[in-house]
Amino acid sequence: MKQSLRRDSAAMLSKGDHYPLKSHKDKFMRMIRSFGFAWDGLKMSFSTETNFRIHIFLAVVTFIFGIGLRISVLEWFVVVLCATAVLTAELFNTAIEKLCDIVEPEFHPGIKMIKDISAAAVLLSAIASSIIGLVIFTPKLFELLKLF
Repeated sequence: MKQSLRRDSAAMLSKGDHYPLKSHKDKFMRMIRSFGFAWDGLKMSFSTETNFRIHIFLAVVTFIFGIGLRISVLEWFVVVLCATAVLTAELFNTAIEKLCDIVEPEFHPGIKMIKDISAAAVLLSAIASSIIGLVIFTPKLFELLKLF
């Protein structure tokens, strides 16, 4: 039964009944447009969300410290991963909050719980990233202070 269903679905797709096959150019243009939408989301978040700007600022400061303290390739990998995790969590938090505001503009305890949990995810990623940053940068700062 399942195999015949798969075969029928594959036949419909190849015929283009439900999902017409696109040319490579159409697929490429669709991908370019999706990058544009993502870029719009980043610009919107940067222009409207204070916490996102704060996290960007802290990431830039961290990158400057990384350059100045000459952290290793592995440490760069971890620092970039941590910064990206915090920024991604902040973007998800913003999207969830915006969606909640559309679904229920008035106060609702369930919406508050959703927003609090979403904010907690950002907090957790920021705390973990801060601890990792301390582990990476503290020994290097102590070494630098010994030189003076």
